[in-house]
Amino acid sequence: MPAEHDQLRSRDRRVARPRRRRRALDPRRGHRSRLRALDARQRARSRRLLRRARGRVGRRLRQRQEALARRHDLVRGHRLRVLTSAPRQIRLTVEYDGTGLAGWQRQANAPTVQEHLETALATLLDQPAAVTGASRTDAGVHALGQVACFTTARPIPLHGVRRGLNSLLPPAIAVVEAREVPADFHPRFSATGKHYRYLLLARPDRSPLLATRAWHRPIPLDVGAMREAAAAFPGERDFAALRAAGCTARTTTRNIEDVALSSPEPGVLSIDVRGNAFLRNMVRILVGTLVDVGEGRLRAAQVPEILASRDRTRAGQTAPPQGLYLMSVRYAPDV
Repeated sequence: MPAEHDQLRSRDRRVARPRRRRRALDPRRGHRSRLRALDARQRARSRRLLRRARGRVGRRLRQRQEALARRHDLVRGHRLRVLTSAPRQIRLTVEYDGTGLAGWQRQANAPTVQEHLETALATLLDQPAAVTGASRTDAGVHALGQVACFTTARPIPLHGVRRGLNSLLPPAIAVVEAREVPADFHPRFSATGKHYRYLLLARPDRSPLLATRAWHRPIPLDVGAMREAAAAFPGERDFAALRAAGCTARTTTRNIEDVALSSPEPGVLSIDVRGNAFLRNMVRILVGTLVDVGEGRLRAAQVPEILASRDRTRAGQTAPPQGLYLMSVRYAPDV
């Protein structure tokens, strides 16, 4: 009996051992416990590293955001300083090939020089800019010295204006000079004179290269008679006989300073006209009258009578636009 009783007590103690102790005694269970503990330490270490990395990234992100905010403040301050700076008036000298253009003045459904300049300036200055021209040339008329003007508060350098516009304008238009002028300067009303040139291709065969650059006249011209007729134009007088039907000028009195004919190369006749101002199509009608004299439809002696009559129907034809060039606009020396 005592032996059986001892065996039962020993079995009960073995059964009643705590689970934790039994696990410790089991080698397989202890290995898994150590693995779980190791995994827990690794996970904890990974979490600490992740928190540190997030902290570093967060600091860098905050620093980046602060730098961008400072930069934005600087740019904003620069823009505010730009917008509050004194406005400047800038004068442009513009060349253009008028072949594919509908003239200088902006129109609703056709490309013009003024439209292209204003569009390019709006892009360059990041704000609208109105452009005023010295001469409202017609469709097809070219220019080597058109003068335009705009006002801006942007402190962009003059060479930047010229280069920036030329990078934005179409190939047919170019700005050759940009300069700052007084606020009271006006490209049209401040002008003291203009110089126009008309080119005639006076030979039997036409030239494809000059088709949009000169007026082809296959009939031989009497240049001597044309020079005699040209002598009647200079002076201050009423040129109503040389204005187009739609001209709205308040007065038709103008001062023609000079009308000169020359031949820069064989077969090409150049007619240079200088004056203080011109009526609508005045230069083209003047050239057409000289051509009619050169081809025998009019006599040189009739030109003074035509001018005195103030009758447009008695003057010659209107020369086409492709041979006309605005060479330059004259201003006072201090402008």
